[in-house]
Amino acid sequence: MSVSDHTMVEAWTKVLKLSRVTKGQKVTLLTSSDTHPQTLATAIAAARGLGAMVNRLDMLPVNAEKSLSPDKLAYVGTTPLTGNSVAMAALMESDLVLDLMLLLFSPEQHEILKSGTKILLAIEPPEVLARLVPTEEDRTRVLEAAKLLQVARQMHIESAAGTDLYCALGEYPLLKEYGYVDELGRWDHWPSGFLATWPNEGSANGKIILDRGDILLPMKSYVQEPISMTVKSGYVTQIEGGLDADLLNDYMDSFDDPESYAISHIGWGLQKRARWSVMTLYGRDSTIGMDARAFAGNFLFSLGPNTEAGGTRDTPCHIDIPMRNCTVSLDGNPVVKEGRLVDDKQGQLAVAP
Repeated sequence: MSVSDHTMVEAWTKVLKLSRVTKGQKVTLLTSSDTHPQTLATAIAAARGLGAMVNRLDMLPVNAEKSLSPDKLAYVGTTPLTGNSVAMAALMESDLVLDLMLLLFSPEQHEILKSGTKILLAIEPPEVLARLVPTEEDRTRVLEAAKLLQVARQMHIESAAGTDLYCALGEYPLLKEYGYVDELGRWDHWPSGFLATWPNEGSANGKIILDRGDILLPMKSYVQEPISMTVKSGYVTQIEGGLDADLLNDYMDSFDDPESYAISHIGWGLQKRARWSVMTLYGRDSTIGMDARAFAGNFLFSLGPNTEAGGTRDTPCHIDIPMRNCTVSLDGNPVVKEGRLVDDKQGQLAVAP
């Protein structure tokens, strides 16, 4: 069902207010040829309605000749800002950048954030954005969970399907996504609602069994038969199974980069309004799958780069895998139990007794 411009202006206004946009601030919209026109037009209207000084920086797309997929997250790292000092200067002079193009995993994004500029990524279609407008309650839930993850020194993931993975923690920062940017130099993604960190280098060991209904991104496909991944010293060393495993192996082999197989961020979904089943209702090229990444109780892990956390593993291959029905424990205390959040009556995360 289509979304009215009025609804989208209201949604943008809520998000911009949560992001503390005020009169006179400089808001720059970073766009490209595939930026959704309604998202762009309504973002401009909302920002101007709050009295902001609005600019648009439109960039030519890159990487099409390298990527196997039109998905924006199928080939990461190099962006239209690479080596573009003029564009970078404009973005670093802004109070807020609305990223309607996708800078994620790029060194340019880190440079912009270090200048104090805030960046909010929003590339899902308007229907998804309107349904998953962030709230202060989303922020509270993520930050409450972050208190537990911040002090944890081991994450253990297990499932009835056979997953049994151990990761040491503490070397890398947390990724706290709740959908808006309320602090200087903060990055976030609308829509979202999940928490993650990165395992200590070389510490991830065990077995991951992707079961029927788990999700592969950017393929945007539901696993039809189990895929077995052997993890040793931080890397997936073997991927076995049927056709789904063969397809995944072939895709990853295309990058010809051993760093593609490294365990990247690990965490769990906290967004109770996101739905596991939503990808069945959209065309493959119309969404990047944020419902899949954020739905409450999923165990989300990724393969590939860790530059987002300040690491040096810079590979263009990034694969996100949300899994159902897992138990996620921090230092022996479950925060997700068999695919359901362990929370108290107020809806905030708590350690299970």
